[in-house]
Amino acid sequence: MRAPDEALEPGFPHAVLRALGTGVFTVDTSGRITFVNPWTERLLGRPAAQMIGQDAHDLLHRRPDGGPAPRDQCSIMAPLDGDQCVEEGSEEYFLRGDGTTVPIIWAATPLLLAGRRAGLVVVFNDFSLHRDAEERAAAHTADLESLTTRLNLVADVSSLLMSTVAASDRIAQLLRLLVPAFGDWAAVDLCSERDGAAGVLERVAVCSHTRPRRARLLEGPLPPRPSRSRPAVARAMGGDEPVLLSAAELLGDPNAPFAATHRPLFDRLGGHSAVVVPLRARRRHYGMLTVARAGDSPAVTDSEVVLLTDIGRRLALVLDNARLYHEQRNVAETMQRQLLAPLPQVDHLRMAARYLPAQSAMEIGGDWYDAFLLSDGVTALVIGDVVGHDLEAASHMAEVRNMLRALAWDHQEPPSVIMRCLDEAVTNTSDAPMATLVFARIEGPEGGPWRLHWVNAGHPPPLLVTDEGDTRFLTSHGPLIGMSAALHLGLEWPDAYVELPPESTLLLYTDGLVESRGRPIDLGMAKLRHHASLLTERTVDGFCDDLLARIDPSGDDVALLALRLPPVGAGTHGDSRPPPPPQSPYSPAAPNRAAPGSVQLDASVQDPTRGVRERFQDDFPAE
Repeated sequence: MRAPDEALEPGFPHAVLRALGTGVFTVDTSGRITFVNPWTERLLGRPAAQMIGQDAHDLLHRRPDGGPAPRDQCSIMAPLDGDQCVEEGSEEYFLRGDGTTVPIIWAATPLLLAGRRAGLVVVFNDFSLHRDAEERAAAHTADLESLTTRLNLVADVSSLLMSTVAASDRIAQLLRLLVPAFGDWAAVDLCSERDGAAGVLERVAVCSHTRPRRARLLEGPLPPRPSRSRPAVARAMGGDEPVLLSAAELLGDPNAPFAATHRPLFDRLGGHSAVVVPLRARRRHYGMLTVARAGDSPAVTDSEVVLLTDIGRRLALVLDNARLYHEQRNVAETMQRQLLAPLPQVDHLRMAARYLPAQSAMEIGGDWYDAFLLSDGVTALVIGDVVGHDLEAASHMAEVRNMLRALAWDHQEPPSVIMRCLDEAVTNTSDAPMATLVFARIEGPEGGPWRLHWVNAGHPPPLLVTDEGDTRFLTSHGPLIGMSAALHLGLEWPDAYVELPPESTLLLYTDGLVESRGRPIDLGMAKLRHHASLLTERTVDGFCDDLLARIDPSGDDVALLALRLPPVGAGTHGDSRPPPPPQSPYSPAAPNRAAPGSVQLDASVQDPTRGVRERFQDDFPAE
C-alpha cells in the first residue's frame, strides 16, 4: 500500500483518463482539440489523429438533424469566453466519423495550468440510451394518463347508465360525456320497437362540441330510407361489429349505404370520419351510436373502437331494461285495474273509488279497494294492501281479495269473525305475505240511519267527514292478516261501531296517500284531515279527485274508496232526489241494490294526529 506522502507515478493521470469509461477531450483557448482519450475515439468513431488540432465546435457540434450548430449558440465552448466555471447539458449532439449524430450528456470546465486558464476539459457520454429510456418513460406516462382518462370516462358512463334518470335523459348526458372526450360530435338513432332494425329511425340526441345549435336541429324522425340503404343500416344496427365511415365517401357518393342517415350530419357538423356502433341487447335491436372526428383529430384507434362498442352494449342494456320496466309496469297496472271491482249502487248511498299506480314499476302491486253486497243485503266495504311491490304482490292481492269476498258472503257473522277466518285461510292455504285491511259493513234500514261496523287489521284508520267539515279518524286496530295471530299470539280483531251522520263522507284509503319517504305519516294524516274538511260540498267523485290533486301523493300506489251518505229520509217513499251521477271509469256502477239490515251500537272515536297541524303550519295553506 502506497504511503500518503509518496509521489504518484508520472503516467498515472493519463492511465486514469484512458481507462475512464467516458469520453474526455481538452481544447486550448482558441477551441482547438489538444487531447482525446480512447473513449472519445470509441464514442465518436474517429481516431485521435483526425481530431487533435481541429476546432472542436466546427468538427463535432451539430443540431439534431445533423446540420452545423451556430457558434454563438454553442454552450459547450461558452466557458472559453466568459467567467463561467462549469457548463453542462444533455440537449447537444456530436458528429460521428460515419456522418451520424449521437446525443450526448456533457460537462465542460476550465483547464488551469500554473494558475492561468489554458483551455477547457470536456467530459461527455452517449446519451441515446438514457434519452430512449426517457422517451419510453414519457410515452409510458402518456399511455397511463390516456388509460386513466378512459377509465374515468368508463366510470362516469357506468355511473350515468346505472342511475335512475329517464332513458332519454341518460342518452343526452352520455353524448355530453363522449363529446369532446372521444369525438367532435355524436348522435344516437333509435328504431321503433315494433319494426326493429328495418323500421323508421328517430334521431333522439345529437351533441356537437363546436356547433351545438346545429346539432339540436338535426334531432327528430329521419325520412324513410331508400331501399338500397336499408340492408346496410339494418346490418349495422343488428350486428356485433362497428362500422367505420368516411366523410369523403358519403359526401362524394349520394348512393353510399349510409348517405341517407349520416350525410346530413357530416354536411351540418363537419368531420372526416366516424364509427357507428350497434345498440343491441338480448337479441333486440335498438339503433346505433355514431361518434365522429373532425379537423386535425386523428381517426379512432382500434382500442377506442373497442371501448365505444362496449359503451354501445351498455346503452343497449339501459334501453332494454327500460322496455322491461314499462312492460312490467303495464302488466302489473293492467292486472291490478282488472282486479278492482265495479262499485254497487245501493239505495242513495253514493260511492267513488280511485286507484293511482306507483311511479315505479317496482312499487306497483298490493293495494286494492272493494265494495259488494253480502248475502244479508248489507253493503261491505274493503280497503287493503298486501305486503310487497311487484307483479307477485298484485297476484297475492287477488288471492286475499277473493278469499275475503267468499268468507264475507258465506259467514253472516261480525267482521271480527270474518277476519279470524281470513287470517287462518291466508296463513294455511296461500303463500301470500302479510296484508293490512279494513273490512266494514254499512248497516241500517233503508232511508237511514246508518252505522258503520268494522274491523281494522293494521291498516290506516278510516276518516269520517261530516257535511259541516268536522273530521275524525275511526281508530280500532288489530293485527295484520297472515300472522296466524289469533292461533299463536292470542290477538283478536275487535269489532267497532260508529253512527254515520246524514250527508257525511266516509273515506277508506291506503298508506300511499299519507306516507312517503320524505313525509312522516302523522303529517300526512293531518294534511288528509285538513284537505278533506274543505271538500264537503263536492260530489263524492269530486271529493276523491280534488283530494288527490291537493295531496299529490308520489312513490307508492294509492287506492281510495269514498262513501257519501244521503240526507235523512232519502230513499224512502216519496223521495224525489235525482239519481246519483255516473261513476268514475275506474268504479262503474253496478245495477244491484241492497236490502235493509240493522245493527244499533255505539262507538268511541279517537284522533291520532292531534297537535300535528300546529307543528306543521306551512303545510296547510289558507284556503
